Amino acid sequence: MLTTDFPTGSPCWIDLGTPNIPATAEFYGKVFGWTFQEVPEAGGYGFLQLNGKTVGALGNLDAGAHSAWTTYFLTTDAEATVKAVEQAGGTVRVPPMDVMQEGRFAALTDPQGAEFAIWQAGGTKGLDVASVDDALCWAELHTPDPEAAFPFYKGLFGWRMELFEPSPGMSYRVISTADGDQQATSFGGIAPTMQEEQRAAWTPYFASADVDATVAKATAAGGSVMMPASDVENVGRIAWLADPHGAPFALIKGEPRQ
Repeated sequence: MLTTDFPTGSPCWIDLGTPNIPATAEFYGKVFGWTFQEVPEAGGYGFLQLNGKTVGALGNLDAGAHSAWTTYFLTTDAEATVKAVEQAGGTVRVPPMDVMQEGRFAALTDPQGAEFAIWQAGGTKGLDVASVDDALCWAELHTPDPEAAFPFYKGLFGWRMELFEPSPGMSYRVISTADGDQQATSFGGIAPTMQEEQRAAWTPYFASADVDATVAKATAAGGSVMMPASDVENVGRIAWLADPHGAPFALIKGEPRQ
């Protein structure tokens, strides 16, 4: 379960690059009740908040990029992690850099094309809240070769993996941090891409008290349904959506893994 204890290697932050910050903030406000708090002198970047607690962030889309959520994983040494990424066949999109006094960040891409980021904590370790309704509760990598993807990340963060079969014939890789009880520290999963043309990507799951009602809010606000709400045995009720600018995200009611 994802918590704000943020052990090394766990998801600690998410942000969204978008071509229209005001419109995107309005969309997520209608869906989750989030508010947007712009950071002075940060070029439009700001925090998405739920009841005054930060659940993510929003910023301008880089030129030529597609709108998407980025998942950040906590590291104790950004430079060492970046070096390990390069040695394992990944690429560096943004080299390590300081973010004021808050921490040190780098943007990376794994060998199969999934983009992610790392965070070396300074004044800020991570999000204020996680695993409550309308906040991040799970991070999922969809990739064309799950078997090859896991060793790459294990080499960076020491992750552990357990094969989980929510139903006969369906295999899912549950990932957890290097230390602690494996089930208690699980925070995400690795699954095959659902369509041949789908790009490898990390997708955030947000907890929802009522998945169907949240889907209705999203479509009414201009979002689209990528996968309708459905029950997955031994998992919960889930749905995949895209915001008006095409950024995918998912909803889940209940624990990602029971």
